[in-house]
Amino acid sequence: MIAYLERLLQESSLGDDVSNLQLQGSAGKDFGGIHSTKPLAVIKPSGADDVARVIITASRSKNLTVAARGNGHSLNGQAMADRGLVVDMRSTESNHFQLVYINGSKYVDVSGGALWEDVLKRCVSKYGLAPRSWTDYLRLTVGGTLSNAGVSGQAFKFGPQTSNVTEMDVVTGNGEVLTCSENENSELFFGVLGGLGQFGVITRARILLQSAPDMVRWMKVVYDSFEDYTRDAELLVSQGQSDDSFDYVEGFMFVNSDDPVNGWPSVPLRSGQGFDPDKIRRTAGPVLYCLEVALHYNNTDVPSTVDTAVNRLLGGLRFVDGLKFHVDLSYMDFLSRVKHAEEHARAIGTWDNPHPWLNMFVSKKDIVEFDQAVFKKILKHGVGGPILVYPLLRSKWDDRTSVALPEGEIFFLVALLRFTLPYPKGPPVDQLVNQNKDIIKQCNKEGIDFKLYFPHYESEEDWKRHFGNKWTRFVERKIAFDPLAILAPGQKIFTRNTLLPQLSFLRQQAFPVQAS
Repeated sequence: MIAYLERLLQESSLGDDVSNLQLQGSAGKDFGGIHSTKPLAVIKPSGADDVARVIITASRSKNLTVAARGNGHSLNGQAMADRGLVVDMRSTESNHFQLVYINGSKYVDVSGGALWEDVLKRCVSKYGLAPRSWTDYLRLTVGGTLSNAGVSGQAFKFGPQTSNVTEMDVVTGNGEVLTCSENENSELFFGVLGGLGQFGVITRARILLQSAPDMVRWMKVVYDSFEDYTRDAELLVSQGQSDDSFDYVEGFMFVNSDDPVNGWPSVPLRSGQGFDPDKIRRTAGPVLYCLEVALHYNNTDVPSTVDTAVNRLLGGLRFVDGLKFHVDLSYMDFLSRVKHAEEHARAIGTWDNPHPWLNMFVSKKDIVEFDQAVFKKILKHGVGGPILVYPLLRSKWDDRTSVALPEGEIFFLVALLRFTLPYPKGPPVDQLVNQNKDIIKQCNKEGIDFKLYFPHYESEEDWKRHFGNKWTRFVERKIAFDPLAILAPGQKIFTRNTLLPQLSFLRQQAFPVQAS
């Protein structure tokens, strides 16, 4: 495939005459299901050298771009390359898997194209070890989540996945294959982490490990006051720096009704656990909140010890009395919990439908106002899926990475995870996309401090506003590692044909000549 592309390039015929190149329809769409494109070709590389050859080949053309595609879970076409080259990183998933010991710590080297689900299974089954930080859904690639952040209920304790990788092999937009870490090619290392694929393609990552527990006590407690909910959630994540704390803290908003998808029935953890709405105060509003926590333990632990630890950690919290749910399950089953939700969504026909999701980070100082303006008004009837809202600690994120965060030590992840039935059984997709836009407009109108997670913008001004004081460094990294703007065109941050003059202008803005 690559040799054929090189020959076409030499013959200056990289145009419409590509009928004998392998095109895969799946590479022209993603999980979001809102955008679609037609790639020129889909390449399945055998390793980093192949990825480099693809990028170098593209660099010799006038307009070719390259998108690295993991498992296609992007929401707005971020892993697409319209009339460009899509590199299917899943073909490299087995290239690396090796345990590494450094100064008493344990790590695993894995391919950027490996699924976290497979990393989990192999680490636990072979070594009794596991990465410290996860995403809720594990059928995502290592390179894909590290290019964004990688967030779940462990991030309050260990930081996002970008804070738990110590070394990477990266193919830059210059076609160089470089090993990078905090001390080696550090600008590339921190740029790629959360860099939205703009500076390089991750082909290997070294992930920090810890001992894997046997079991998990998974619990949910319900709140009818947002102030009580946020107070307790913030308390728990602040306690997470001690050994005596929960191992997982998340939470979500749900509708105060018997709606089977958005309301009370969405809370219990297993069949047979009933939700008694009479426990809710009559003064409660249209929405309620659920704090979701988990504690790890081993098969050798005495059950009463686990009960005592849980009761101590829950003591003093202000959840609604009588609305507490729990279940014990294996560590593997707990981390695979969203896979069961996926199976259900596939069974009822919502998994393959469009997913107009919205993911945000909202500053603690504005989260109550966000609740009033968005949860209690715009979203008071739900979104047909989970609405996550839980706190994270900025100190667990390395500010040298490319990730943009709101101000303050505590900020909240807010995720509208819509699962919709096809119209007319469900609302039109355009209506839901417009609702997302209305939420963003409302936040801007109210002056709410927020950043989009998995950002998607159409204008340079919006991207500059998103990155804020990180924009200058972002541009400098682009100049250094992908000056032709070959990589990740689906993000719509830079444009291939206009990048060099654009970067010159942006650089002049970032570093204006001082008047003498």
